[in-house]
This record gives sequence, structure tokens and C-alpha cells, in this order.
Amino acid sequence: MTSLRMRVMGAVMRPFVRGLMSRISDPAPLRWHLNLSARWFFRPVPGARYRASRYAAAAQMPALWVTAGEHSPDKVLLYLHGGGYLAGSPRTHRKLVARLCREARIEAFVPAYRLAPEDPAPAAFEDAVAAHAHLLERGYRPRDIILGGDSAGGGLALALLSYLCGRGLQPAAAFAWSPCCDLTFSGASVQENARRDHFFPGNRVHDLAAMILGGTPADDPRVSPLFAAFPDCPPVLLQVSACEILRDDAHRMAARLEEAGAEARLETWEGAVHVWQMFDGWIPEARAAIRNTAQFIRGPGG
Repeated sequence: MTSLRMRVMGAVMRPFVRGLMSRISDPAPLRWHLNLSARWFFRPVPGARYRASRYAAAAQMPALWVTAGEHSPDKVLLYLHGGGYLAGSPRTHRKLVARLCREARIEAFVPAYRLAPEDPAPAAFEDAVAAHAHLLERGYRPRDIILGGDSAGGGLALALLSYLCGRGLQPAAAFAWSPCCDLTFSGASVQENARRDHFFPGNRVHDLAAMILGGTPADDPRVSPLFAAFPDCPPVLLQVSACEILRDDAHRMAARLEEAGAEARLETWEGAVHVWQMFDGWIPEARAAIRNTAQFIRGPGG
């Protein structure tokens, strides 16, 4: 059952956020609002520590190491932030990642990646590959690494998962919150939830894709992991709202993974906003979803 807090938040956010997304032709306003929300609205996590870092020697891309209390030294979370490939950074998502680190007792590496339209696809994917290579260079083994992300970052984590599986570098596990897995936007929920989605108007998805893709085909596995292969894939957790336009991205992704022989766990939450985990401290569903993810990361008996 959807909580009263979730219903109120959805009702308050829906006209403002959908209005912003329906008019967007330049990512600057989206970036400004996300940065403002991250600073003043998203809840801090007690004991969280953030350490600035760099990766990819040629580009020297920024990143954050995130901890929040005790954590195991032999596992690391590679977390890829959301923002529609147009916005977001390690700083906008650091509080969300810190909450997950606290619940899962893990340290996270959160890399920045190049954003569209200035740097269209496959720039973000290339940076995700470089971030993973950076962890290997620091001494982590492939099975020491857990992949995760939200929205576009969730799709990016799944694209990276496919790339690693194809090269025998399988991580321990992967999760994705409200992932964008198909930039052809062929899922039925794009139309079925066009009016219900709290964030995205369904009639703007192809405009969004054009900003992201540049000359990359929409079904390229580097941006649409629904069309990727997943040989010898580790367990994957997917969380999605029943009322968002990306619902079928997660549902079809789970089926794709199961066809590949992977253990795919799909959680569909009723009445939730897109990436509701971001609103930890405001709505009970956020902490519940994060704790489910933390349990998945820790594994049986964790």
C-alpha cells in the first residue's frame, strides 16, 4: 500500500517536475534544479564521509569515495548516478549513496561521467568502463565489485555489466533503480503511464533520446542494455515503480536476464515516484527499498 507521504509527495512534485520536463530543450535548468535539490532537499546521512578522487589518467575525471560507518574492505560498490545522461554528478547523489553504504556496510566509488548533449553517447559508457578499470588498477578483483545505479545510471550499470560479462570480468552482483534500458522507448508503459508518471511526459521521450544519442543508434547495447548479451551473468536486482514510463524497461530487462540464465530479482512498487530511493528520510518506501538493496548486496546471511 502506498504511504500517505508518498501520495502527498507525488501530488506536490508532479505538476512542477512534469512541467519542467515538458519544456526542456536545454539541460541547464534540469542541472540547476537537481543541484539545488541535492544541496537543500536530500537528507544527510550521519557518519557519512566523502573523499574527492580522480580516475582515467588521460581525462582525469572527478569521482567521490563514499563511506558511512563500518564497511568491509574487500568489497566496493561502483555506483553510476542518474540524471537522464544530461545532468547529475557524484555530488548530487552522494547522500543517496551514503545511505546505501550505511545500510549495506560497504564503500562506494561514484565517478562523474561526460554528459550529453555536449558529449553524446557512447561517452558515458566509455567513462563507466574507465571507472571500472580504475578499480581493477587499485587492486580490486572483478568479483570484489558490485555495480549499481539509478535511472540513466541504472541503464549504464547494466550496459557495463554486459560489457564485463562478455570479457570474463563478471562482478559480484548488480542492481538498478528505475533503470532506463531502452532508448528506442518501445515499452508499452511509455504510453500506458504517459499521464501517470510523476516525472516524465511520454510525448517527450524521443526528444530526450535525440539529445543523448548524437549519431549512436538507439538500440546500441552501450545505451540500451535491453539489447545486450549477458553471458554467465551474476545476480541482478531491479526496482521500479508501477506508474512510471520506465516500468517495462525493468520488466523486460528482468526477462532478458532470465533468458540469459541469470538470477534476476524484480521489485515493482505501487504508486512510487521515479527513483523514490532518492527521498530517503521523507517517505518510508525510500528506506525500505534501500534496505532491500542493502540486503541484496550483503547476500545471504549478510
